[in-house]
Amino acid sequence: MVEIIRELLARADFTPFVIRTSDGREYPVRGRDCAHVSPKGGRVVVFDEEDRQFSLSSLHLSAVGESVA
Repeated sequence: MVEIIRELLARADFTPFVIRTSDGREYPVRGRDCAHVSPKGGRVVVFDEEDRQFSLSSLHLSAVGESVA
């Protein structure tokens, strides 16, 4: 899952996407600078529109999909 996120963030034609976790929560990634993957891939940090950060363990990432908004 982490490799997919890295690929989506690196695409020249970035398209917003959503990260889903094992507890059913969704974290929209609206821009390339709104998410970062740790160097070893153990965590993904997502920033929302209010600049709050969410640190997600890669063990709990369940899906990556297209953003609806």
